[in-house]
Amino acid sequence: MNQELFTINNVWMMVATILVFIMHLGFASLEAGLTRAKNTVNILFKNTIIPAMGLLTYGFVGFNLMYPGEAFTGGFFGLSGLGLSLPEGWDTFRYNEGYTFFTDFIFQAMFAATAATIVSGAVAERIKLGPFIIFSTLYVAICYPIVGMWKWGGGFLDSLDTPFYDFAGSTIVHSVGGWGALVGAYLLGPRIGKYTAKGMNAIPGHNIPMAVIGVFLLWFGWFGFNGGSVLTADPGTVSKVFVTTSIAGAAGAFGALLFSYIKFKSYDITMVLNGILAGLVGITAGADLMGVGESAIIGFVGGSLVVFAVVFFDNVKIDDPVGAISVHLVGGIWGTLAVGLFGDLAGFSQVMSQLIGIGAVGLFCVIFSFVVFYAMKKTVGIRVHEQEEVEGLDINEHSMRAYPDFAIKE
Repeated sequence: MNQELFTINNVWMMVATILVFIMHLGFASLEAGLTRAKNTVNILFKNTIIPAMGLLTYGFVGFNLMYPGEAFTGGFFGLSGLGLSLPEGWDTFRYNEGYTFFTDFIFQAMFAATAATIVSGAVAERIKLGPFIIFSTLYVAICYPIVGMWKWGGGFLDSLDTPFYDFAGSTIVHSVGGWGALVGAYLLGPRIGKYTAKGMNAIPGHNIPMAVIGVFLLWFGWFGFNGGSVLTADPGTVSKVFVTTSIAGAAGAFGALLFSYIKFKSYDITMVLNGILAGLVGITAGADLMGVGESAIIGFVGGSLVVFAVVFFDNVKIDDPVGAISVHLVGGIWGTLAVGLFGDLAGFSQVMSQLIGIGAVGLFCVIFSFVVFYAMKKTVGIRVHEQEEVEGLDINEHSMRAYPDFAIKE
């Protein structure tokens, strides 16, 4: 490989990193828009501190857990590239044909905090901030990197007779966040007034325009999320991944549109927004393997499943204010399984490997999440007091309001 090609590959990886970073703004906008005004500062605070925490924990712990090969030369609690020993040829194609050591770290670090961001939406409006930060730190520093190592670090899922396949993280990123979100929402219980003797009471978000902006920011960032996962600037593969990603997101919108209209007899924008995201989550595991038609099927099914998943979780009284579990867990499972059903690797043996990966990751994440959340629930507590929840987390946790000019005067 010549230096010019290496430089082109590395520049693309850095651009992809920027796009993935923008997704954190998308999550912040989406979650804030789909929750109530009185909790806006709290949502924005969590989505601000998560990427900051994620970068630090992944830098000093997570990266070395996830990639225990060359990067491990810096020791368990130190990233080789941050003031410690660098791997040989760290800034040339002797390290990797697509990127330098530092580019490798910063691209992977952008992914790391996403899992905790997914949890944030599902536990919104009733979790204490301190315990949430503790959980997020442990989840990003330990749980996510260990699961990632099983596949992307050359672990046992990558060593199966038919290797488990997850191109950009339908399971390793999105389902990891989804499992943590499910456990957190279950142990917290629903928001006050969500489920009554008369049935489920919808609690609408306060700012749909903000939610729409958030989804489009996420869709925009997904070009880096999936496109960057090619790990080079190869024009054929990157352009194909751009197309399959977009087609799946678009088809997800129509899947959610169709089945939400059949179910609710209305054109529900929140369902369509989550349908887009579910389509994107679904294609993430196999974006490099699928054709246009297969991508459309995967996205359409993903968007359709969101509608049924939202109804299911409400029926079992698991309160998820933004639909994060339905999008990232259900969509991630579907997208991972779809690798064995469609595309270049389709076949029975691949389906079985995908099921092994889904099951192993799910079991580990559920146990990890339950132990951490339950331990805090029994000690410091994880849910705010009833009065604080009614008044809003903004004024009680942060002593401010997002919209002070519109607040009811005390």
